[in-house]
Amino acid sequence: MHVADKSVADAAAAVRGIRDGASVAVGGFGLCGIPDRLIAALGAQGAGDLELISNNCGVDGQGLGVLLELGRVRRVVSSYVGENKEFARQYLSGELEVELTPQGTLAERLRAGGAGIPAFYTPAGVGTPVADGGLPWRYDSDGNVRVGSPAKEVREFDGRRYALETGIVTDFALVHASVGDRLGNLVFDKTAMNFNPLAAMAGRVTIAQVERLVEPGELDPEQIHLPGVFVQHVVETGPQDTQIEKRTVRAQAGV
Repeated sequence: MHVADKSVADAAAAVRGIRDGASVAVGGFGLCGIPDRLIAALGAQGAGDLELISNNCGVDGQGLGVLLELGRVRRVVSSYVGENKEFARQYLSGELEVELTPQGTLAERLRAGGAGIPAFYTPAGVGTPVADGGLPWRYDSDGNVRVGSPAKEVREFDGRRYALETGIVTDFALVHASVGDRLGNLVFDKTAMNFNPLAAMAGRVTIAQVERLVEPGELDPEQIHLPGVFVQHVVETGPQDTQIEKRTVRAQAGV
């Protein structure tokens, strides 16, 4: 039986098809499990006017912060601004459109999109501007709200109110996994399970960087976290350096 080898030579080749104006779901949580090599390759590739869907946007100079600093991002859908000063500056100055979404809702929107579910109801955000509308998506250069979020449909089920949220499907997805095979089956490590599988499901074309690439059949089927049906390209990038989003220490006793 013929099986497709989804491996590519390097990160540059993996992201070559991402075009200007594309929507891109990006996995990772803080700086843990981010597809850093793919992000760097996309920065070098030059595509711009991007819409990024990710839990957060990295920090200054790391993660998706690289693309922000290069001015390649038009819009961001995320749950957390985080420690990224450039993200905040671009948003408040009107250079960047930002759709802030409750974290659990964002996760479910990605999962729903990947599962073919167009929309779902959730109690998160009901009674707040998340459901009522008016959240500032984009400011003008004078700090006035230029684009506000629309109101969402709210319905009652069993005496409780729920807001309608839409599933997310993106043109591309970039994810990081600890191990993958040439068929695109992926295994994630600990916190990297947050958002990487969901982002991978949401992408029409999903590109995975893996620390270790193995041959088909080497992975125990019961240990696979994401089947290769959701992945179109795999690139081996080697061990990933551990990054700390915000280093916090306390003084040593007696010093």
